[in-house]
Amino acid sequence: MEYILKLINLLIFPGFIFTMIMGLFLSGVDRKIVARMQRRRGPKISQPFYDLVKLIGKDTIVPRNANTKLFIMAPIIALVSICIVPVLFPIYNVTFFGGVADIVVIIYLLTIPSVAIIIGGIASGSPFASIGVSREVVSMIAYELPLITSILAVCKKAGMVLGMETTYSLSAISMAQKINGSFMFSIALLPAAIAFLMILPAKIGVAPFDVAEAETELCEGPLAEYSGLQLGLFKLTHNIKLYVMTALFVVLFLGNAGVENENLVINIIVNTWILIVLVVVITVLFLSVVRGLMGRYKSNQMFKFYWTVPTILALLSYVLVSFNL
Repeated sequence: MEYILKLINLLIFPGFIFTMIMGLFLSGVDRKIVARMQRRRGPKISQPFYDLVKLIGKDTIVPRNANTKLFIMAPIIALVSICIVPVLFPIYNVTFFGGVADIVVIIYLLTIPSVAIIIGGIASGSPFASIGVSREVVSMIAYELPLITSILAVCKKAGMVLGMETTYSLSAISMAQKINGSFMFSIALLPAAIAFLMILPAKIGVAPFDVAEAETELCEGPLAEYSGLQLGLFKLTHNIKLYVMTALFVVLFLGNAGVENENLVINIIVNTWILIVLVVVITVLFLSVVRGLMGRYKSNQMFKFYWTVPTILALLSYVLVSFNL
């Protein structure tokens, strides 16, 4: 019975099916909000679901000079890696797959989709893809340092609250916020929270930091030669990443937002709805609105921005936490 429950957690909730639905739903909300900001009616919120079905039904064309195996495997690797991440998230006080180093695993898994895009772009043999690949590498170098630093500040703070060394367990971080209150409202971790929100667009790959794909400049960059099922898998990975990153922010900085009920099923249902509401709010305020108001940054502008403002904020939080302020 235990193995059946774990399989359900992996495939249905909070695993693949739930994560896929949330990612496509958030993508639809994002497109609708941006359209309204631009005084357009915009597509239906369900449009990303139709787009995915349409792409799956089309033929996959492999370029003549492509490395076929890498070209086909790259989107599969990207999708599998991003789908594992939300299974590790605790929903308030319920943990499905806990561990002592969830954060380390998540950092690695969140890097794989970007690496897969790089591999797929190189494997396609397209000149547009090669430019997009170089931009994707620059993006990763730019945002990974402040992202990891902000997460480490949270880990250190949670360890101090629980009276231990730095903890890398998401369940421990959630427990620390139940004791100490949400880290979002901690003076020491507020700069890290702001830095994390600034990193979201680049990590997800949306404007103003979508320099790698840049549809109007590079014809989708690394994805220029992709079509059919493989393109659909990359697009689905992008949509799921939208949910995963916003949900990770909720777990790290708003872990106290929830209610506790003796009935496990009611507990999970209520806190899942709270998570969904928070994720939608963060998506609208810090992704959709920003995307609608700002134009795309250049690669050098993005690199300079991330190695100054978010990096300084993340390091500031780490120093304040280290001094127990």
